Amino acid sequence: MELSKSSSSSSSVARRRLAVLSAHLGAASDGSSLILETSCVSAQDGGLIPPPENLRGRLTVIDERTGKKYEIQVSEGGTVKATDFKKITKGKFDKGIKLYDPGYLNTAPVRSSICYIDGDAGILRYRGYPIEELAESSSFLEVAYLLMYGELPSQNQLADWEFAVSQHSAVPQGILDIIQAMPHDAHPMGVMVSAMSALSVFHPDANPALRGQDIYQSKQVRDKQIARILGKAPTIAAAAYLRMAGRPPVLPSSNLSYSENFLYMLDSLGNRAYKPNPRLARAIDILFILHAEHEMNCSTAAARHLASSGVDVYTALAGAVGALYGPLHGGANEAVLRMLNEIGTIENIPEFIEGVKNRKRKMSGFGHRVYKNYDPRAKVIRKLAEEVFSIVGRDPLIEVAVALEKAALSDEYFVKRKLYPNVDFYSGLIYRAIGFPTEFFPVLFAIPRMAGYLAHWRESLDDPDTKIIRPQEVYTGVWHRHYTPMKERLESADADRLGQVSISNATRRRLAGSGV
Repeated sequence: MELSKSSSSSSSVARRRLAVLSAHLGAASDGSSLILETSCVSAQDGGLIPPPENLRGRLTVIDERTGKKYEIQVSEGGTVKATDFKKITKGKFDKGIKLYDPGYLNTAPVRSSICYIDGDAGILRYRGYPIEELAESSSFLEVAYLLMYGELPSQNQLADWEFAVSQHSAVPQGILDIIQAMPHDAHPMGVMVSAMSALSVFHPDANPALRGQDIYQSKQVRDKQIARILGKAPTIAAAAYLRMAGRPPVLPSSNLSYSENFLYMLDSLGNRAYKPNPRLARAIDILFILHAEHEMNCSTAAARHLASSGVDVYTALAGAVGALYGPLHGGANEAVLRMLNEIGTIENIPEFIEGVKNRKRKMSGFGHRVYKNYDPRAKVIRKLAEEVFSIVGRDPLIEVAVALEKAALSDEYFVKRKLYPNVDFYSGLIYRAIGFPTEFFPVLFAIPRMAGYLAHWRESLDDPDTKIIRPQEVYTGVWHRHYTPMKERLESADADRLGQVSISNATRRRLAGSGV
């Protein structure tokens, strides 16, 4: 069941709020806090880059097939409406031009004020704030508030916000039972997806399918779901982690900061007096800030896609976490660790580099679809790694990683192709040093990314252009044919068919018996 407000006096509630706020301020301002340098690209030079100019105008298209000329309106942001191209047809049976864009390489399905990325300049900003400044000075929940509501909170707003999230950090017992019922070798991301989806069943009061499509027009209903999900995400993640270790879930603490509470649930063994190392908690907080939002990536697009159908927010975010589960998205830092383990020593780097250039080896953690410069998050994480290693010990693979980065950035092959380290290159080393198993890395990605998903969900609800997402396709199949009776069909050697489905030895044993 959810945590509810204390029935004691209002002074007790005020004391608990103050405790949460004090934990946050202590993590950000005491002598043990992490000090990070700002990026010379994003935080400083980025401020000198002017906003895009007004690109409004008209695009003239001449169809050489017909000789007709068309005028397409170009918006202030330099976009054209894809539907405007439908009027360009060749004849009666032509339904108009479609824009073929596999992977959405140049498609903008939404307009958003949440996150700005300039991949060529290496800039990442949340609501206009450089990511380096936020990582240096802010906390995760403060950043989550910024993403959600557009401005940094005042002290009172932050206290109310942290209190609301803390009050919703407990999860229903039924969710914990579901987690414990998972197979012993279940991947923690599979557990996370299942638990997020199950929250929909436990909160029917927020389900549009049950309460009507206009339920999310209520700000109170929206804000409650936001607090619920941000509060419950680390609790679900901790329960998944403890299940891997064969340990029971631990109830969250309302007197710790967000990251401290997460580490408390992992390590306290139920001892309510336990308090995590504040420097490690701050390191986790910074990693959460760096992973909180990243524009229209695969999983955020999935969240928007699902939400466009009017489905409840828990199901939409479960789908987003499912997309993040993919090794090409949330599991990329695990691939970096495998690569560094395969390289083994600094002496093997030249051979590995040559293998990459000859397309015999794959380099993970370098390059990004968006960034054609140094990923600003990677710069922060590299500095953060040294701080973490000073607490828990130095991971020997860090020397290989630093040497590999140096070798790659001095090699014309990588420089010419603008292949720079991305956020995954060092984050896996930090997580491993802190003691997380590699299969848990995507979960550590999913916890903070809930803030980004929720910000986009909230924005989509207010966007008058939001429609149920239903892309077009380019049909390439057989054009038309008639049903053939079974007796008249001929097998084609070239046709696709069901392959041999393997069966287990236990099934063979059963089939070998009698009476089957």
